[in-house]
This record gives sequence, C-alpha cells and structure tokens, in this order.
Amino acid sequence: MSSALRHLHGLFTGHCLVLLGPRGARRGCSGSEFNVPPSAEFVARVSGIPTMAKLPYRETAEGLQAAFVGVPIDTGTSNRPGARFGPRQIRVESAMLRAYNSGTRAAPYESVVVADIGDVNVNVYDLKDTCRRIREAYRKIVATGCIPLTMGGDHTIAYPILQAVAEKYGPVGLVHVDAHIGHGTPFRRCVEEGLLDCRRVVQIGLRGSGYSADSYEWSRSQGFRVVQAEECWHKSLTPLMAEVRAQMGDGPVYLSFDIDALDPGFAPGTGTPEIAGLTPIQGVEIIRGCRGLNLVGCDLVEVSPAYDTTGNTALTGANLLFEMLCVLPMVKYY
Repeated sequence: MSSALRHLHGLFTGHCLVLLGPRGARRGCSGSEFNVPPSAEFVARVSGIPTMAKLPYRETAEGLQAAFVGVPIDTGTSNRPGARFGPRQIRVESAMLRAYNSGTRAAPYESVVVADIGDVNVNVYDLKDTCRRIREAYRKIVATGCIPLTMGGDHTIAYPILQAVAEKYGPVGLVHVDAHIGHGTPFRRCVEEGLLDCRRVVQIGLRGSGYSADSYEWSRSQGFRVVQAEECWHKSLTPLMAEVRAQMGDGPVYLSFDIDALDPGFAPGTGTPEIAGLTPIQGVEIIRGCRGLNLVGCDLVEVSPAYDTTGNTALTGANLLFEMLCVLPMVKYY
C-alpha cells in the first residue's frame, strides 16, 4: 500500500483502525492515543469477533477513560426472561455504528480512550451472589477512574453497580428512564442504603396499569421527580431535559435506561412491555439532554433478544449506548 493510500484509508489491525489525520496525527491501537473502530468503508461489518462497536477487547479498565461492560443476567426479572442474552446481541448489532455522531457532531473516538472489557462473570443460579460479583467487578472499574457503560441484563444490576459507584463518588444523582419503578427494586434498595441524592433523581417514562391508584407515590415521597409517560406524549423532551440539567447541577450523576421505556412498537424485545411509551426520538433527546452533566456511569438494560426476531431492539440499544458515550464529560464536539 502506498503512503498516500495509507494516509487516506488508515491501517486496520485487529479490532482497531489507526487513523492518520490531516497533520499526521495518529489514533488507534497500542502506541497511539485512542482506540478507533474500523470503518465499514474498509472493513466488512460482518467480519471479526463481535465487540461493542467493534472496539478492541481489553482484560481490565486500566488505562481506559470509559469501558463497555456486559452483565448477562436475568434472574431478577418479574416477567419474561432472556435479558441475559442482551449484551451479546447488542454487540452483534453494534457493528452498524460509525465513528461520529452526525446529529451532534460528537467525536468520541478522538477524545475518549474506550474499549470493550467483556462481561462480568455472573452466577445464573444465585442472584445475591451475582450482585456481589457485580459490585466487586465495578469497584475495580471505577477505582481506575473509568466510566462504565453497561449492557444488561435485567434492571437488578443497577443496584450493585450503584453500590460501587457511590463508594467512590458518594450519593449520586440519577436519571432513570423506564416504564416501571419496581423491577428488581434496585432504586428502593439504593435509597435504603443512602446511595442516591434523592433531591437529584428524576424518573421518566413511567406508565402502565398499577397495583394502586398512584403507583408512584413512594417515589414522590422520597423527593424524586416523576415524569409519567402521559406527560411526554406528542412533544419534544428537550425542554424537560433543560430542567433536569438544572436539577442535577454539578454533582455526580448516573444514567439508567431501561429499553422498555420505549413503546413496544419500537422495542418489542424486552421482558415486560408496556404500551403507549416513549419514541426512540424521545429516548435520544433524553440522552443528548444529559450532555454537560457529570456522568459517572450509564446502563442500558432489559434487552431480551428472543422477543424481537428483527434485531431492532438490540440495534436501538446499541445506538442509545453510543449516544451515552457521546455525552460523557470529556467528549470532543466539532
């Protein structure tokens, strides 16, 4: 390959593309600053071992500013199982992702050292032991200063993750996007243990039939802001997110996004679908509205691939995770 062609196209090695910029700047694998996924312009999407966004695999979070992590567990589900296969399918569908966010002009791979560090070794027979394993794994991740971007798995996983996060940062704010408040009861447990700054918690997209006339009374009594799905119908959520940013302030914030927040017409591959939900556009508005927050962790949970043979639920999940990467504090924008 000529030097001119190498300059234009880059060199593919493993899961990384070493790109040569207009001034010869390098970014890519070992010996360069950033990990850049190979472009489908030059490397077929169907090739290679699936990692999130075709990023390189790393054994640990050491040296990373952000990391994609899978937590393949569904023993905390209350309805249909299958979310244990979510991380694997999200990785497969993430081959469609490209390096830049065309909507926001974010350039995460020019500004964040990120990789896929694989899955937590869960115990599919013992949920309490799995929570211990998750907590210990995330202690190691956050101890390095790395921001975890988690692929679930059912929503129980948010509890042990937040235990580890709060050990490092203290009580955190929470942007919780979901159809339900009770699956795995992670946030009740978090309140009981003082892991959340309850003045800085918002729950968006809640809906469905309930066990009482006001299913969200407990959340409101803790000081949470509750935004039911009916308040989101037929409108942009950009104004809402301006209010959320003001509520969250400068303190550490965790973003937890259950795919069932979206209407099942868009994301049927989940364990407990509820009609009349958010649109993917609103989901993107919520995540993009988190730009400027001091995000210390994010998750995308409850993708259950068996209930969506098109793969679109996992594809949507992969794109939402990419959007989360794009709003991390250190990301460059053009």
